[in-house]
Amino acid sequence: MNEESVVSVEQPKEINLRAEITRYTRNWYWFVLGIVTCLVLAFFYLRYTTPVYQTSAELLVKDDKKGGGGTDAMQMFQDLDIFNTTKSVDNEVRVLKSKSLLQRTLRQLPDLQPTQFVQGNIRTSEAYGRNRPFIINIDTLYEDSLLKRGIGNYSISVNKPRSEFILTEDAGSSKTFRFGQKIQMPFGTFSINPNPNYRFSDDKILLRFNNIKEYAAAYAKNLSIDVSDQQTSTIIITVKDPVSQKAIDIINKLIEVYNQDAVDDKNIVSRNTVAFIDDRLRTLVGELSGVEKKVSEFKEKNQITDVTSDINQYMTQTQGLYQKMEDAKLQASILTSLQTYISKPGNEHTLVPTSLGIQDPTLNGLIQSFNDLQLKRQQTLTTVEPDNILVQNIDKSISTVRKSISENIRNLQKGVNVTQGLIDKDYGQFQSKIKTVPAVERQLLEIQREQGIKQTIYQYLLQKKEESLISLAATVSNSRIIDDTAADNKPVSPKKMLIYLGAIIAGILIPFAIMYIRDLLNDKVRLQKDILIRTNIPILGEIMHAQSDEELVVKENTRSPISEMFRLIRSNLKFATSGEEDKVILTTSSMSGEGKTFFCTNLGASLVLSGKKVVLLEFDLRKPKLLKGLGIPSSRGISNFVIDRSLSPADLVQPVRELKGMYVIGSGPIPPNPSELLLSERIVELFNFLKQEYDHIIIDCPPVGQVSDAFTLGNFANISAYVVRYNYTFKEQLNIVQDIYSNKKLNHLMIVLNDAKPQNSYGYGYGYGYGYGYGDNDVKTKRSLGKMIRSLFK
Repeated sequence: MNEESVVSVEQPKEINLRAEITRYTRNWYWFVLGIVTCLVLAFFYLRYTTPVYQTSAELLVKDDKKGGGGTDAMQMFQDLDIFNTTKSVDNEVRVLKSKSLLQRTLRQLPDLQPTQFVQGNIRTSEAYGRNRPFIINIDTLYEDSLLKRGIGNYSISVNKPRSEFILTEDAGSSKTFRFGQKIQMPFGTFSINPNPNYRFSDDKILLRFNNIKEYAAAYAKNLSIDVSDQQTSTIIITVKDPVSQKAIDIINKLIEVYNQDAVDDKNIVSRNTVAFIDDRLRTLVGELSGVEKKVSEFKEKNQITDVTSDINQYMTQTQGLYQKMEDAKLQASILTSLQTYISKPGNEHTLVPTSLGIQDPTLNGLIQSFNDLQLKRQQTLTTVEPDNILVQNIDKSISTVRKSISENIRNLQKGVNVTQGLIDKDYGQFQSKIKTVPAVERQLLEIQREQGIKQTIYQYLLQKKEESLISLAATVSNSRIIDDTAADNKPVSPKKMLIYLGAIIAGILIPFAIMYIRDLLNDKVRLQKDILIRTNIPILGEIMHAQSDEELVVKENTRSPISEMFRLIRSNLKFATSGEEDKVILTTSSMSGEGKTFFCTNLGASLVLSGKKVVLLEFDLRKPKLLKGLGIPSSRGISNFVIDRSLSPADLVQPVRELKGMYVIGSGPIPPNPSELLLSERIVELFNFLKQEYDHIIIDCPPVGQVSDAFTLGNFANISAYVVRYNYTFKEQLNIVQDIYSNKKLNHLMIVLNDAKPQNSYGYGYGYGYGYGYGDNDVKTKRSLGKMIRSLFK
């Protein structure tokens, strides 16, 4: 026999994309069910998920590096030291993100303490502002006591006629209170009143008294502060919150607190300067009053009203020297005051007054650096603790600059003392000339000169005080709002279209993954390629799934698809033998239930319809099914023939009533030793008789994977058909049939694929091209949609 003539499709070497797609589209109803299910779940998710809205504001910060524009007032008084500071937008972002700033912001919003929630059947929503169910007045609140878990969480149920309410703690204890009544709790005292704008029903209201530190830390996750562009100095503040009005209030209050801090920071230097000048003015006023009184008393005592022209002449010469001497005294006085101020205990972290007329640029520069470090330290403390390394480094710098200022003042004092000595020497020379002038007039001029100098100093200090007060009045914040705080109309989450798109994708992927994993884990023969990959055995043919429970489906005048497949196998037998004898056909399989008996019965019927005389042998002596399937009563059979030598082979043959020319020999009673029974010489006698009387002998053998009967009977067979059932035979069992083929344990072994369904066809109908559409027009071969849907629930 030429086996190569029956070998079917070659082993696939690459993925057939069309076939793979068809595998999944054939189960389209699973994908429809998955998409519908996921869309329904997405609908309920969107229905009961609290939407989150995005609220944002854009802030312009006056950054000296990037611009931002100063105000007219600042440009008018740009010569004042108070405006000689620099701002960086990156630093301001850090300040806006600081925990302390957010904590102070939240403390200034009364609607956030406590937060109120309306509990629904599924979703719990936060109530804020005008929509709050209750107006809660807090008398005292100890935030530290709220750190304990469970403290500060309550639920409220309002009793009818809504004059009382039940307050229930998380622990489960409940108390009834009247509206407006003082409620004493471990964390504070408060009272609850109904909001007239809220319509009460049977809602359950939840109260949560917050520890602001914890609340700020949690809310910071919803807060985003970023620079909008590296080329500009604008900051975008964004908050994501289910309550838009709450987010708007928080952003506005955050900007307000930030601007107020900036203004207060700028005013520190001006206030300290004004305080220092006021202290000096109080001392100077006393000195000036004393000089004026001295002039009045001197004139009254000496009865004079004017000075002589000689004194005016000398005084003109000495005026310059005296002015220098007084200037030196003023410098010495200011240096002494600054030395005392900077060395005074408790002033380590206060600002040194400026704008006092100090002529030394080095000292002015050191004072400016000292004040800048103090401001930097105060700004850093808004974001970090005093023991932070950044603060400690600034403290070291402040200490170094303070020492430099003290050393510079000492050096300047030495210089002033030398200058005073030289001026006194020159002044003494002129004084000797004035001795010739009447003593009374000379003394009067000296007193008047002292009076004029003190008046000049007094006017100078008043001018500086007015400049400092003007700087206080002209101080503005570091920023201004470009775009007012506004909330988006559409929620940022959940995004409806994205959720529905994800649901559709999930509805496709989930059935696909299930089917893919199911196929991956399936250890049974599912496709024809599973056999081609593991064996090189010729395939005799393929049989589709039978729609009925009939054992005999091949009958006269039938053109059903399954009968055509048996006719195709009959034709393949002719090609397989290629003129050699094909009288005895043995049928076996790996295990019971793979359809050997069904194949034997209908292959015999197909051969009978071609005009052949066929006999079926029920050699499955352990579990015979052949006669039962044909509805033929079991009588004498093979086991009787072997034991009872009086019986002839003709006594065993029974005709099949439904098909003329087809006969069957039953197994007879089940023997205790079937394997030994098959070795009897009577079996040889039986086959010799049948070969003479019949055109074809079909042997129904037990599974070769369980007993050895098939190998014993294989000696009588010309052709061996090994039945493999889709979705039933294990892939590992193909090793058995490959071993039989390789070692030639059975003659001319070929495989028959049984129970093929559309999912076993790998995309092209059945293996040889015969799908459900082939056969009689009267045979309905496509399942209805109702059957498909019902099959989902089997």
